[in-house]
Amino acid sequence: MSGVTELEPGVGLARACRVMNVDRSRVYRERSAARHLTALRRTALVRCRPPLAFSDAERQRVLDTLNSERFADSSPRQTYATLLDEGVYLGSVRTMYRLLAGCAQIRERRNQLVHPVYAKPELLAVQANEVWSWDITKLRGPGKWTCFHLYVILDIFSRYVVGWMIAPRETAELAEKLIADTVAKHNIAPGSLTLHADRGTSMRSKPVAALLVDLEVAKSHSRPHVSDDNPYSEAQFKTLKYRPDFPDRFGSIEDARAFCQAFFVWYNTVHRHSGIGFMTPEAVHYGLAAELTRQRSDTLDAAFLANPKRFKHLAPRPPEVPLAAWINPPKRKVPDSAKPSTVTH
Repeated sequence: MSGVTELEPGVGLARACRVMNVDRSRVYRERSAARHLTALRRTALVRCRPPLAFSDAERQRVLDTLNSERFADSSPRQTYATLLDEGVYLGSVRTMYRLLAGCAQIRERRNQLVHPVYAKPELLAVQANEVWSWDITKLRGPGKWTCFHLYVILDIFSRYVVGWMIAPRETAELAEKLIADTVAKHNIAPGSLTLHADRGTSMRSKPVAALLVDLEVAKSHSRPHVSDDNPYSEAQFKTLKYRPDFPDRFGSIEDARAFCQAFFVWYNTVHRHSGIGFMTPEAVHYGLAAELTRQRSDTLDAAFLANPKRFKHLAPRPPEVPLAAWINPPKRKVPDSAKPSTVTH
């Protein structure tokens, strides 16, 4: 390697390696290793004490003063100011904090607010009427600061709106009545349904909780300030308010009811929902999706046989209807065999 080093300044590294019959990559590796060893030696050097640093006696004097009975309950800033008024200077406030930190004597003395840990709801529905989601949204009324409250109960498996109501206000009693009427309307068997909602006042009210106990309906709530825990109701409200004919304001509560009456008929029976294979919620809710999927397959097969080149000889398939609907599906655990191995040098 010494020959390459001697020739390199005059002819360049590549030509020197060819003349000496040395692989150029070997030169790079050895130089990289040498730089690495040099860096290690530099970091291993003991840092000398700065000339302006406190001596051990001065450091101990500052610590003794801060830990004394007089200043034990005072902050370094208060101690610094008090001593300065008395004509004593031991060091800067930053120096006091640094010396205390070196002795692990700095911490937050005040009690900190710690939020409780809320369990993330994990709900699974593999058929209709297993998990319902409900929520309340506001519809703007004719005047400023006036609004109507729309209560909606949605089946998360089929996206079918099983019950809704518009009222001039939000109360637990109205929510209780809607839930009871909807459960009776769909003949829900005791112990077969979970009702999920966010943490609004009506959702967490005692009348609603007592009703669910009487009906043997399991109760589930979102975590505070987490809208993703109630995604189906939020998405349904967005579909409602993004309709082209959705007004900026409703002239009266009767107008709002008339609009929602037509909307929910369209939503359940006409709207093809992307989350359920572009089926209507009614078709999935009442078990018609399988037959419709077969009809779609027959139509696509006929189109393929009529002109296979158009499909590049690959028969198209209809969108699949999901077999289950989740609220917060559990994370998949990666097996140890699938994890990338870690190589240490």
